[in-house]
Amino acid sequence: MITPVLQSERILLKPVSMDHCSDFYVSWMNDPEVNLYLESGGDYSLDLLKNYLHEALMKKDVLFWAIHLRSSGKHIGNVKIDPIYPRHYRGELGILLGDKTEWGKGYGREATSLTIRYFFDQLKYNKLTLGVIEGNEAAIRLYASLGFNLEGTFRQHGYYGEKMCDLYRMAIFNPDFKQ
Repeated sequence: MITPVLQSERILLKPVSMDHCSDFYVSWMNDPEVNLYLESGGDYSLDLLKNYLHEALMKKDVLFWAIHLRSSGKHIGNVKIDPIYPRHYRGELGILLGDKTEWGKGYGREATSLTIRYFFDQLKYNKLTLGVIEGNEAAIRLYASLGFNLEGTFRQHGYYGEKMCDLYRMAIFNPDFKQ
């Protein structure tokens, strides 16, 4: 699947490439505040990041973007849909806003909105799902405000922030979906 460039007023979503592999990116993955609710993170190195990006870029049914500020070109995070299930018209959303100096400015909302619109309007898929960890209140509010609804809860699904936490499964549907 070809990942296109997408843009909004303030951000540019560019296909992730090996050019995005940097010490800055590694620092996000090693920052306990950034990776608090991620499945991965901590003890990252440039080599581990290179391997991760190489594997991610080899997958066929994946859309993987780097979030860049249009004003400066600065790489501030990533958003992806992985996996994608073409047969079932659905995919799984994930987002990382790694640059903490850009938190709280609405870039996550813009990136998520662009991604949803592309997935539904251009690719004509039906359903986008995600998992969000209990306690990640900012993300839960963001997803709900964009139209995601709770589909289920996986109790004590993982260890985050020094405690066992639930995982909320959320989904949004394409209102214009036609088979």
